[in-house]
Amino acid sequence: MRPRLPIALAVLVCVLVSACAQLSQLLPARKAAAPQTATAPEPAQAPVEMPENTEYALGPGDIVRVTVYNSPDLTTETEVSQDGTISFPLVGSVKVGGLTRVQAEKAIATRLSKGGFVSKPHVNMLVTQYRSRQVSVIGEVHKPGKFPANQIATLTDAIAMAGGIKPNGSYMVTVIRKEEGGKTAQYAVNFKSLLQGADGGTNRNIPILSDDVVYVPPAPVFYIYGEVRTPGAYPLQPDMTVRQALSLGGGLTARGSERGIQIDRKGPNGEMTTRRARLTDHVRPDDVLQVPESWF
Repeated sequence: MRPRLPIALAVLVCVLVSACAQLSQLLPARKAAAPQTATAPEPAQAPVEMPENTEYALGPGDIVRVTVYNSPDLTTETEVSQDGTISFPLVGSVKVGGLTRVQAEKAIATRLSKGGFVSKPHVNMLVTQYRSRQVSVIGEVHKPGKFPANQIATLTDAIAMAGGIKPNGSYMVTVIRKEEGGKTAQYAVNFKSLLQGADGGTNRNIPILSDDVVYVPPAPVFYIYGEVRTPGAYPLQPDMTVRQALSLGGGLTARGSERGIQIDRKGPNGEMTTRRARLTDHVRPDDVLQVPESWF
């Protein structure tokens, strides 16, 4: 039984040597692979800076309220004069026209500090009424009037501020603008198509500038008389045909006929002409449709 022990020890030593050799081969491979897995993180991208909005510039007619921290006796509410100045306690006249609110605060603070009236003054200005830069919305809107230009960016903003278009208002809206040199430009916009998502051509949601005038005219109408159930005046829709006009008029009476319908139309010279109409003809503004009685 004793000779077997050296043989067993020899076998055990061989196994250990083989295992050590295999382990030594694996360790360099792992060390080499380590740098590949531990890659450095990519540098974070710098945030994109958004452009600052142009702040409202003060002008004649604006009402401002100015306060100074720890100096309640200096609180002043005043109107910017025609020359762009306001009168402020201790310092007198201060030029604020053309300045933003923050710039005007600094101008007043500088005058208070240099005059030795207040040490390191903290000035706050609030514009209570915007009067110098306005946009006019007139015509067939629910609340026509003048609105602060700083609250209106586009045509849809202007119409919204005016309460929307009345039922009898046209969706062809005109923007009137004074251009350089004193010229006046007009821009027509199909507001209905704009609301339906079309944007381009006459459907552009154009920007509105100070002193612009947004005009919503009455919707064009046509008139239908004769043998229809509800004769009268109706709003004219784009590309409306005679057949569609008959439908708005309630359809024909029991005695009415689609044959022989006449259109009275005013020409460019103001003269009225009469022509026989087909059901597929387009109706124009101020057309008068006469529906005859059937002979049978």
